[in-house]
Order: sequence, then C-alpha cells, then structure tokens
Amino acid sequence: MEFRDYYKVLGVERNATAAQIKSAYRKLARKHHPDVNPGNKGAENKFKEINEAYQVLSDPEKRKKYDLLGADWERGAPEDEVLRRYARAGADSGAMGGGGFSDFFERFFGGLGGGFPGGGRSARGAAGFDFADDIGGGFRTPRSMGKAPDLEAEVRITLQEAIHGTKKRIDFVAHDECDVCGGSGIVTREQKRGNARVIRSAEPCSKCSGAGVIQQRRQLEVTIPPGMTEGSRMRLKGQGGRGPRPELNGDLFLNVRFEPNSVFTVSGRDVRCLLPVWDYEAALGAEVTAPTPDGRVSLKIPPGSQSGRVLRLKGHGLPARGKDPVGDLLYELKVLAPTDLTDEERDLMQQFAERRRARAVADPRADLMRG
Repeated sequence: MEFRDYYKVLGVERNATAAQIKSAYRKLARKHHPDVNPGNKGAENKFKEINEAYQVLSDPEKRKKYDLLGADWERGAPEDEVLRRYARAGADSGAMGGGGFSDFFERFFGGLGGGFPGGGRSARGAAGFDFADDIGGGFRTPRSMGKAPDLEAEVRITLQEAIHGTKKRIDFVAHDECDVCGGSGIVTREQKRGNARVIRSAEPCSKCSGAGVIQQRRQLEVTIPPGMTEGSRMRLKGQGGRGPRPELNGDLFLNVRFEPNSVFTVSGRDVRCLLPVWDYEAALGAEVTAPTPDGRVSLKIPPGSQSGRVLRLKGHGLPARGKDPVGDLLYELKVLAPTDLTDEERDLMQQFAERRRARAVADPRADLMRG
C-alpha cells in the first residue's frame, strides 16, 4: 500500500494553515475538474487525488492522524502497529466499498463507500464527512469542519452610556460558510455504483460562485457594560461567521467608539471639561455651578486661580472595570476678561489698574524680556 503525501498533492507546506489548504484546493479543483477537461483521464485522476488530500487535511482530527502516520511510515513502522494506534484513537480502519479513493485512504480513513440510506436525505459518510443529495442526483462536497472566520464590527456609544451601560442594536455584514457547498466552493456530482457512490464531476457552487462563503447582513442586540473605554473591544463568542455546527462559529469582536461630546472629552477613564471663569472669580475665589455627565455640581474656585489650573472631583469619571480603577472628573480653568463693561465698570477697572501700578506690581511679561 503506497503512502500518499497529501501535502505534495495540494502543493502546500506541512505547517500550512486551514485557509492556505482551502485556497490551494480550490485552485487545483477548478483547474483539474472533469467539466473543464472532458475526456482527460489524467485530469480526472488528479481531481480524485486533490479531493482525497483535501478531505484529510481539512479535517483537524484526520490531519493529526495523517501526520502521525507519515512519521510512522517513514520510520518503517509495521502496518499492523499503525492500525492498532489508529484503532485506539477511535478511527475506523475497516475498508469500505470503493468510492473512487485510493487503498491508502480506504484503509486508514474509511473511504466513502457503504452507500447512503434513501435518496434525497443527508447522511454521514464513513470518513466522518457530511453529504447531502444535490439537484440531479449529485451531492455536496464535504464540509471542511474548520472554525468559521472571526468578524469585527463597531458600536458607537455616548459618554452617559459608557458610564451607566446600555443596550445597542448593531448591523454588520457577516461572511458565512455557504450552506450548499459546505465552504468548499465546489459542488460535486456522483453516480451510484453498487452500494457505493463515485464522484464523477465538480463545478463551482452556484450559490456562492465558488467563493465558499456568502455575505449576510445581520442585526444583533448587545449589552454594553458600564465602564467601557474608547477603543476597547468586546468578544461575542459564536456570533461571527457561521460554521457547519454552532461550536464551529467564529467570534464577533466589537470595537467601542465614543460619540463626540461638546462639553466633555475622555482620556482613559478620566472625564475632562474646559471650565470658563471670570477674571474676578479667579482672582477673588468663587463658588460656581459646573456641568457633570449626569447633571450639575457646585464647585469652589480657589482665590488666585489661573488659566490651565485643574480641579479634580475624584471618582466621578468612568466606572471601574476589571483591574482598572474608577476615573476622575477634571475641570481645567479658562480665565476670561469681560468685554461688555459699562462706563461705571470701566472707571472702576481704570482705578484698579492705577492702584496696581502705584504699588509697582511686577510686570507679568518681565521674564519674556530677559532673553
């Protein structure tokens, strides 16, 4: 019984990913399938080899057993010892009726023989692959049984929603495995021979046009917990690309973005606000009303405050999450001079300025002139 190097058949390295194996299979299958090469026996045999290699390497369990077999074969391990190992691993090593596969495949992976119960119904082949009758007497190619792709989407929330949590309905486009071809991109047609069904031809899947995946627009309601920060990611298990079974679904990664806010900005878990105050409030000190994300607060301005001074309300930022502590609410002061003085106010300001000059108060620009 000749050992078959399935990696060479598909032209991939032994450490190739599932995506690389699927891509190589699709290219070779399109090139060699009988519909493209009518009457070419060599192309037909090559197509059978490609299908056989893909059905093993696309299944993680069968690929694992095959990799073990390859090493054993090269070391010259006795065939009965290899069979015993596979039997202990739960593999069905009994040869089935011919299904167009090599003796090597039939011996170690069970083949596709044995027939299917009743026309028009799905059945499970001896090798563990799913098959279903196609229109006109054919059946789908086996599913790859690999995990469907993960997806990413974006959700935008307000500052208040980040603080208190919220529910959001999101729309996104998913790339699901095609349910007609099982993600292979190819639909095969077969002919019954005794108790076995033999693959005769293959063609690109009409539903997905050979891509193996179809785009589906989905809606999903998600709960955004309190304390999410700008740019954080949520993982929604099993909500990504749809696979052949629920446990093979991909995950959806949700990127959180904040809606712009005209009053507040967010830095990490701290919330910041630029707070205007009058020059006399900054000079004399004052108690002013300041905004918060949830309402208002009374804030004391210390006497002699300057523009750029930051006043902190501890624990009034984004809520704690995980190991990250609660943030603070920061007010940066912006001192303003009045521009709409009355004549009386202007006279008072003039008197104030003259008294300051009489006291020889230091020039605030003196340091700039020393250069």
